[in-house]
Amino acid sequence: MNTYGRQPVTFERGAGAWLWDTHNNKYLDAFSGVAVCGLGHAHPAVTAAICQQAGRLVHTSNHFGIALQEELGAQLTRAAGMDKVFFGNSGAEANEAAIKIARLHGQRRGIATPTIIVAENSFHGRTLATLTATGNRKIQAGFEPLVQGFVRVPYNDLEAMRTVARNSANLAQGIVAVLVEPVQGEGGVHIPGDDYLAGVRALCDEFDWLMMLDEIQTGMGRTGRWFAYQHTNVIPDVITVAKALGNGVPIGACLARGTAAELLQPGSHGSTFGGNPLACAAALAVITTIEQEKLVARAAALGERLLAGLNHALRDCKLVTAIRSKGLMIGVELDRPCAALIHTARARGLLINVTAERVIRLLPPLNISDAEADLIIEGVAAVVRDFAHSDA
Repeated sequence: MNTYGRQPVTFERGAGAWLWDTHNNKYLDAFSGVAVCGLGHAHPAVTAAICQQAGRLVHTSNHFGIALQEELGAQLTRAAGMDKVFFGNSGAEANEAAIKIARLHGQRRGIATPTIIVAENSFHGRTLATLTATGNRKIQAGFEPLVQGFVRVPYNDLEAMRTVARNSANLAQGIVAVLVEPVQGEGGVHIPGDDYLAGVRALCDEFDWLMMLDEIQTGMGRTGRWFAYQHTNVIPDVITVAKALGNGVPIGACLARGTAAELLQPGSHGSTFGGNPLACAAALAVITTIEQEKLVARAAALGERLLAGLNHALRDCKLVTAIRSKGLMIGVELDRPCAALIHTARARGLLINVTAERVIRLLPPLNISDAEADLIIEGVAAVVRDFAHSDA
C-alpha cells in the first residue's frame, strides 16, 4: 500500500555508519533508520548472535519458558532500575502495554473512565490508542473516532498539568497517569527544562498517577545515559523502549516497577512473537556491545562534539534559529520549512531527516568515529549554507 513517501534510493548493504545503494554509491548514515541502528549496520556481534540463534531456535511462543527472554529481562531491568518487563515487537506495542497498565491502575482505584495526560507535539505510535495519545493532528486525521481517555497539555508546562488537576475536579479524579517523552523526537528534538521530569514525578506522587516515559527514541544510550530520565534523580513507574533495542530486529519492551509491575496478569495481555529467542538474542548482543564498548559515555562525548561543531560551523547562518541536543539526539532548527535538504544531503552522500517541517534531526550511530562526526558537521553545514544562499 502507498503508505510511505519513499526516497528514490535502495540500499543493499551496510557497514558501521555507511550504506551502499544498488548502484554502489556510498552514504554516511546520520539517521540510523530513525534511531534504530544504534550500533550501525551489520555490527559483527549482532550479526553473529542472529546467525547463531537462527540455527538453534527462532520461536516457541510465550506458552513456554524462554531462557534468553529471562536473561534479557534481567539485563534491561537492571539498566533501567525497573522490576519487570513485557516484551512486544515495536514501540507502539510497548506504549499500548503502558496504556493498558494505566487503565488497570485506574480500574483498581474504581475509576470508570481512566484518563492519561499526554503532551502536544508528542509521538507515541500509530495504533489507534497510541495515535490518539500522539499530539499530531495530521496523523490522526481520517481515523476518527479516536480512543477516549486522553487529555492533552503543552509539553514542558507543569502549570498546565497542575491546572488540569486543580480546576477540573471530575477529570482529575479520572486521571490515572502521565505519558510523555523525556525529549520529544518527532516533535522537533525539544528538550524540557531541568525541573520538568521532577515536577511530573511530584504531581504523580501527589495524585496517585503513574509516571510513564516513552523512551523509545531516547533509550539505549542515545542521550548519553542508558535512558534519558537518568540525567535526573527521577525514577518513573513505567518506561517503554524499542528502536535501538534490537539494532533492526523488531522488539519492544514495557518496563515497570512497584505496583505498576504487578498489574498485568495471565490473560490480561500478551504477544505471539514478543520476546522470542531470535529477537532476545539480538537485543542481548546490543546490550553487551554497548557495555563493552562504553557507548553510553561515547554518545555523550560525541554529542558534545557535534553540538560544538555545528554551533561553530553555522554561527553566522541567519536561517538557523536553534541547535538543540541531548547526546546523539540533535536538532538544527531553521526559520522555514526545509524538507528539501533531505534530498540535497542525500545527493552529496549524507543521510539526514527533517521533522516538524523545519528541524534537521540527526541520530547517528553511537559508535561513529570522530572523523565521521566531523563529516556530519561539514555535510550539514554545507547544505544549510547552500540553502540559505539559494533563498537569499
